[in-house]
Amino acid sequence: MAKTRRQLGADPALSMRMLATMLLLAALYSAFVWVLWQVGAGMVTIIFFVAVMVGIQYFLSDHLVLASMRARIVTPNEEPGLHATLARLAAVADMPIPRLAIIESDVPNAFATGRSPSHSAVAVTRGLIRRLSPAELEAVLAHELSHIKHRDVAVMTFASFFATVASLIVQNMFYVRRYPVRMGGRRGRSDRDAGGLMIVWLAAFVVWVVSYFLIRALSRYREFAADRGAAIITGSPANLMSALLAISGAMERIPMEDMREVSGLNAFLIVPALRRESLAELFSTHPSLERRLENLQRIEQEMRS
Repeated sequence: MAKTRRQLGADPALSMRMLATMLLLAALYSAFVWVLWQVGAGMVTIIFFVAVMVGIQYFLSDHLVLASMRARIVTPNEEPGLHATLARLAAVADMPIPRLAIIESDVPNAFATGRSPSHSAVAVTRGLIRRLSPAELEAVLAHELSHIKHRDVAVMTFASFFATVASLIVQNMFYVRRYPVRMGGRRGRSDRDAGGLMIVWLAAFVVWVVSYFLIRALSRYREFAADRGAAIITGSPANLMSALLAISGAMERIPMEDMREVSGLNAFLIVPALRRESLAELFSTHPSLERRLENLQRIEQEMRS
């Protein structure tokens, strides 16, 4: 039988921060497109190429991410306890049951992937299963379900679209200047062409740098939202707090070689595979552990009142 959902109001401040970040990204990307249009730089081919790549990432993200982590989809017969917990939490969250995957790694962590609730998967490592209590593991699964329900993979994919275009331009402008025919098909190396290319490069560089920080800020806000979602689904912020502390503490004792195996997907993980002292929040995809715990404590006080 599914749990009775505990009602908790939305976080207006968090919602406003996420909205403001999305609006800043939209303004930044609009300005970038305007610059490209004004200088007459033929970016159609590049944008089309990146759109195809982003489309592949969007539609195949769950398969690509699971394959990159060597995650294996398991059946209810193989992991009956985890499947039962996941099904119960999904019922509370009023969403389809995602596929469950296991990663044979000692690094304690978990992530969710998929473009929508009906095309999603939750993956957990053996290290996480061994180290967490059933209540803590339930809280982690609820956090990942919250990511799926909020469609965070799709949001972050589209948020990073023009940042990817800008990154491609910045890193490949040398080849564009050497072979200008690839930039909209214009031949020759006139001063006007060179000036236009420099403007495009500078605009792309600004977009790349600014969007880097905005996208990471958006990612941090969405982690706060997923923590809040886990608290609502389980009705116990304390269990997620305990899980975060256990994962973070265990991470300090994991060999760096094992950490590097999963660090490529830090943006997806519930806790980045990094030493705590190496985290600078401005550059991180996740809030600091201290801020997440403080936020969960506030949520627990809300629920009690």
